[in-house]
Amino acid sequence: MADTAPPSKSRDLDKLLLRPGNLVGPTFDPGVQLRDDLQEYARVLVVGAGGLGCELLKDLALSGFKNLEVIDMDRIEVTNLNRQFLFRLEDVGKPKAEVAAKRVMERISGVNIVPHFCRIEDKDIGFYNDFNIIALGLDSIEARSYINAVACSFLEYDADDNPREETMKPMVDGGTEGFKGHARVIVPGVTPCFECTIWLFPPQVKFPLCTLAETPRNAAHCIEYAHLIKWDEVHSGKAFDPDNPDHMKWVYDEAVKRAELFGIPGVTYSLTQGVVKNIIPAIASTNAIISAACTLETLKIASGCSKTLSNYLTYNGVEGLHTKVTEFVKDKDCLVCGPGVLIELDTTVTLKKFTDMLGEHPKLLMTKASITYHGKNLYMQAPPVLEEMTRSNLELSLYDLMDKIPKGILHAISTIDKDNRKSSGLRKLRVVFKGVDGVVDMDMAGGA
Repeated sequence: MADTAPPSKSRDLDKLLLRPGNLVGPTFDPGVQLRDDLQEYARVLVVGAGGLGCELLKDLALSGFKNLEVIDMDRIEVTNLNRQFLFRLEDVGKPKAEVAAKRVMERISGVNIVPHFCRIEDKDIGFYNDFNIIALGLDSIEARSYINAVACSFLEYDADDNPREETMKPMVDGGTEGFKGHARVIVPGVTPCFECTIWLFPPQVKFPLCTLAETPRNAAHCIEYAHLIKWDEVHSGKAFDPDNPDHMKWVYDEAVKRAELFGIPGVTYSLTQGVVKNIIPAIASTNAIISAACTLETLKIASGCSKTLSNYLTYNGVEGLHTKVTEFVKDKDCLVCGPGVLIELDTTVTLKKFTDMLGEHPKLLMTKASITYHGKNLYMQAPPVLEEMTRSNLELSLYDLMDKIPKGILHAISTIDKDNRKSSGLRKLRVVFKGVDGVVDMDMAGGA
């Protein structure tokens, strides 16, 4: 009896990529070449190597993606081990991105994963432009907003303000909260971006300061007292860093003292992290389900093997199982994924004056902005070496720095103060110089 050939490792993938179908995308060309090109050329960045990020790395590697990179700034903690399955007890204290990449490459042959142990803001914008698709496995609104702004900054519009398809940077975003989760597809210029639907996220719970200071009733009150009141009293002028273990340990110790004073039980280090960083308990099965949905959408975008999600899937496993897909609409006036904020200037305006104007602009409110033009750093607030190198540009006219063109696109990275909440943000600015080559006065976007 002849030996039967072993089943192909890509047999399930082949069913999607080697056969035609009725729901495929307009550019889908089934065949072995498509599968091979996907493995050789498609580059995917996974942002986050936590519970959802671990699942994404594993699923993407098993779905034929061979060129992956992952970025995460956190180190592994004991509390991660119950759901972040790539980590072991001996990994505690090591960078998540590095360990996750190593474990997946050990188990799945042929895949190459490059880890980046740093903040997402530490990478220049060009780094993100090297990827075909960005997959998000984040637990932070601020981090999502930043990556969304970076991806949308690559989007260019034609003379009729129609988005140019070749400049679109697709994103697949997943998120979980206990037994609930979501998966969404973001194609800048086509679907709503993260900022278009920021209202989907409920406001964070805030406690009255009088309750924290005088009548704490539970462990969270004691933790927030140490975090919001006691820290400033003891460390006047020193900013609290929630990602600094020493800072977090100090808040925990003070919260324990406060709880003992009022006879309140339940203060733990894990709870302290959860309250201060607004961490929602994660469940492994929810991460697995949402990761599967995100990976499938990533494969659809990369190959065209099926129409993509339109455009927001919600999952609820609290009582039974409920899923729903909602098609949200793009905000045509969005500051992030739109053509850009229009700013009209005289040719004599210096770069210093321009950065001051951004802080006064009613729609931008950007303080201490770093400015880039076509990938060139005009002025950088940090690191100190770049600030020193670009400081001399502040006294030069922006018109000269932009090669004396009548209009162009700038990118500004800054701290944005919105709704009494500061966060890092990137904005696209359409600068028009008055009186140059027939350019006439134009209505200002936002009235700056």
